[in-house]
Amino acid sequence: MLHELSNMDRITQLQDEIQFVRLFACRSCSRPSTHRMRPQLLTIMSRSLQYLTSRTTFLQISDAIPVTKQRNTERYDPADVFEANQRELVEDLITKAKQVEYLINSLPVPEPEKEQADRLHFLEIQMDDANEEYRQALGRAKRLHAHISEVLETMLTSKQDETSSSMS
Repeated sequence: MLHELSNMDRITQLQDEIQFVRLFACRSCSRPSTHRMRPQLLTIMSRSLQYLTSRTTFLQISDAIPVTKQRNTERYDPADVFEANQRELVEDLITKAKQVEYLINSLPVPEPEKEQADRLHFLEIQMDDANEEYRQALGRAKRLHAHISEVLETMLTSKQDETSSSMS
């Protein structure tokens, strides 16, 4: 039983790593961290990438494709801040990926079907035995209740007989 609880704890840890509380936000980004939210890993990655793309200027990467839109310089981060944010995002993603990989590798090897079936059969036998013990205890309790009721009724009847005979 303790072994099964330990395995469930590992699965819970893995779940927590995938749905972790801390937003995958860059520390230098001015996004608030909320403890109410529990976004999933993919949502956090998406939000971080969206933040990074919204905080940069458009660069022309090909002479054939001109830049058609310019952002206001107040709306994007300087190149060094943008690079730092990118590095931080990558480091966070790598750290999370390693944590998830470690937890996956520490999960127990699946129990073979035969062993699982044998264990379930054994538990079923134990459950049947416990149910039989319960039925026997219930029968004893009913018999004891009937016996006590009978004794009380006899005592009450004899008490009434004594009272009625003393009055006569």
